[in-house]
Amino acid sequence: MTRALLVVDTQKSFLRRETWRASSNPDVADDVAALVAHARGRGDHVVWVLHTEPGTGNAFDPALGFVELMDGLTAEEGEPVLRKTVHSAFGGTDLQRLLNGWGVSELAVCGIRTEQCCETTTRAASDLGYDVTFVVDATATEPIQAPGSPAGRPLEEILADPRTLGTEEVVTRTVYALSGRFARIATVAEVVDVVDVD
Repeated sequence: MTRALLVVDTQKSFLRRETWRASSNPDVADDVAALVAHARGRGDHVVWVLHTEPGTGNAFDPALGFVELMDGLTAEEGEPVLRKTVHSAFGGTDLQRLLNGWGVSELAVCGIRTEQCCETTTRAASDLGYDVTFVVDATATEPIQAPGSPAGRPLEEILADPRTLGTEEVVTRTVYALSGRFARIATVAEVVDVVDVD
């Protein structure tokens, strides 16, 4: 079976957000790096995806210089770096064409944010017929404010609001939503320590 690792939005843009201080996994780049090293060691394809919001003037606007991989992560020659403007890595990119050209049937997904671009990409991949592994501890997310919450509140106020979903709740909800429906849930250790039999 031909495999690929999708690294979704593990980019410096997030480090510019105040809410990143409450991230579920501030060391996500280290976990992603372990998966990348493992994938390369097996000869799997690695695809990098970056989220962009051109013209917005925020941390995802490429003009500001933060739409680049986090420190410790580097795409090697031959590893595509795709740029998207929507949640799914398949939206507006040539990801599916690349995967089909390589004959990929099995994907592992990691990156930022757990419930947003990583989950959306996983659902899309499953619907397209790929066998997907969601590597949950190689993802990261931030607290989510309740619908209708005022914009621009400081992090302390967001965290003090009992209606805010904490990161543990967000990750758990994603695991429940994906497991057995769209993906197999795994940890970095389970992926890296697996013994190949094919």
